[in-house]
Amino acid sequence: MDRELSELLQGLRVAVTGVQVLFAFLLTVPFAPGFTKVDTLGRWLFFIALLSAAMASVCFITPAAQHRLLFRTGLKERMLHRANEIGVAGALGLAISMTSSVALVAETVINAWPAAVFGGAVALASAWLWFIQPIIDLYRTKEGGDVK
Repeated sequence: MDRELSELLQGLRVAVTGVQVLFAFLLTVPFAPGFTKVDTLGRWLFFIALLSAAMASVCFITPAAQHRLLFRTGLKERMLHRANEIGVAGALGLAISMTSSVALVAETVINAWPAAVFGGAVALASAWLWFIQPIIDLYRTKEGGDVK
């Protein structure tokens, strides 16, 4: 259990760095001179990206904060399961934030329909690589199939 918790926290450290850089960048966007030119769709994309980055940050930081509060209480297994679930929620929030951020930039720089294409590409890639592929592996393993 100690090894699992250590591995989980190490993985979350990688994710939290990325989401915090994205979140920090998003916090500066409204103060940029050109933000006043962003249309209603762009403002919604920005807000979705900002909110989902904030929620991803909360999710990725939660296991470390809870570990400090629950240290030596005998609740390590519960904390480990909770941290895993919250980490998945954080990954979902990060995927939404990245998708919205790419769509915002594409919508502002190019046009609305490329925003859907490029945002959709990020959404599909993160959905496949972060969620669908591992779920397929779990299903195959439970069914006794070979995972390749």
